[in-house]
Amino acid sequence: MSDLIARAAIDKRMASIVQPVVEGLGYELVRLRLMAGKKVTLQVMADKPDGGIEVNDCAIISTELGAVLDVEDPIEADYALEVSSPGIDRPLTRLKDFENWVGFEAKIETTELIEGQRRFKGILRGVENNEVLIEIQQGTIGLEFEWLSDAKLLMTDDLIAAMLKNRKDIVESDFDEVQTEEDK
Repeated sequence: MSDLIARAAIDKRMASIVQPVVEGLGYELVRLRLMAGKKVTLQVMADKPDGGIEVNDCAIISTELGAVLDVEDPIEADYALEVSSPGIDRPLTRLKDFENWVGFEAKIETTELIEGQRRFKGILRGVENNEVLIEIQQGTIGLEFEWLSDAKLLMTDDLIAAMLKNRKDIVESDFDEVQTEEDK
């Protein structure tokens, strides 16, 4: 099965070290990328099983991962460790992600051409066996999960509204009233 969490061989090797640490802390590994450039960066994207990871959670993961990576020393060069949430327009890396976000707009790319195209944009309609269902202009199609090279939610008003609705810690009374020019 295709693994969108860690694509490259080095990413998969790093994931074998990182994933047990992340899961041991009660979180899920969403995506991992080791990126080289002027500076080497290990990007770790994690979430709570029910969503809603916070900055403090990322700090906990970063501290624990830093200690394990110092001992394991899997990266020869100096590198920066970045631990983050998946964000609103999150990557979809596991079959369960396509089920959890049914009804929302997504962009999916495949490794091979399928009827002349590799990029599909539409509304997620769930999973059937190992196929991701997406409603595109021509109708609902199924794409084998192992065919996917990239997938992510698209930022829409509906997605933002759903994310805000799911935030349990946002209370309207915690905010000041908005002042307009007319109020001054």
